[in-house]
Amino acid sequence: MEFHEQIKQFSKRIGTLKDNISTEEATKMSLVIPLFKTLGYDVYNPLEFCPEYTADVGIKKGEKVDYAILENGNPTIIVECKSCSEELDKHSSQLFRYFGTTAAKFGILTNGLIYKFYTDLDEGNKMDLVPFLEIDMLNLKDVTINELKRFCKDVYDTESIFNAAEELKYSGLIKNYLAKELDNPSDDFVRYIADHVYDGKRTQKVIDKFQPLVKKSFTAFISDIVNQKITSALSKDEEVEVIEIEKTEEKEDSEVEVTAEEMEAFHVIRAMLSEVASAEEIAHRSTASYFGVLYTDNNRKPICRLMLNANRKQVLIPDEEKNFERFYIENPHDIYKHKEQLIEVVKRYL
Repeated sequence: MEFHEQIKQFSKRIGTLKDNISTEEATKMSLVIPLFKTLGYDVYNPLEFCPEYTADVGIKKGEKVDYAILENGNPTIIVECKSCSEELDKHSSQLFRYFGTTAAKFGILTNGLIYKFYTDLDEGNKMDLVPFLEIDMLNLKDVTINELKRFCKDVYDTESIFNAAEELKYSGLIKNYLAKELDNPSDDFVRYIADHVYDGKRTQKVIDKFQPLVKKSFTAFISDIVNQKITSALSKDEEVEVIEIEKTEEKEDSEVEVTAEEMEAFHVIRAMLSEVASAEEIAHRSTASYFGVLYTDNNRKPICRLMLNANRKQVLIPDEEKNFERFYIENPHDIYKHKEQLIEVVKRYL
């Protein structure tokens, strides 16, 4: 089984176990050790995965970090664990102390649900206060699984991970900053935007006026990007289908059965177009790829094409050059939203 699938299955297991775990030891045995086993480490070999690794701090002797992953007897990664019922924020200082007394390049703080990865980007042998990577095992994404995979024993490379850590750290901080500004734009952020779009004096009154505008525009901008991504992520089958529709005229397939939903949509379209064309002038033909609605049953005069059996129902309407524009619908009655466009198509044929 490949790593991605193993981790996703383990994530599901964590979801079923977490509510029955209340101690740090149970967290280690049920959540933490199984993850490192999945990463390929021999968790039963203290020469490789050492529990209670000594990390004396100053005059304090006998200080121990929960686990250390060793290479040739030296720690490369240290791991500090807390109970899955605890928040991690107040415990980073403990890992900070251990990090400075060992040769480890990476420190991990975890409660079995959240894993925070630290290194020393800002100052050598001094752990950064901000993790360069944070993974929520209950909310895994492909990109975070890819980053976790870097820590697998068979591909682990200290230099490679350290080189990627800076970009991960600051890209995470930037995303967090943008998320906060999206939710509640600060005066400084609003003022920065206003400096580029408003010619008048940027008084506090103006900033207060722009605050909701910036939030609304920011949200709309993100929404537009998401919609573009969704559109570009159409399956290859759909893309090929559209190309064929736009560039060729498919032959009628007499064996294709017309569905009840297609006939319902046809009657909806007939009713909408009654003010510009008689019922007899609106015809339909069904092909293997789409249900076509035609003016005077002429294949060269398409009114629209329906794809109601696709993953997402859609209606395609031709422009003056007979290039089809796609619109998504939930049901046949949604076609009413495009009444004016369909009427304009028929008027071009009159």
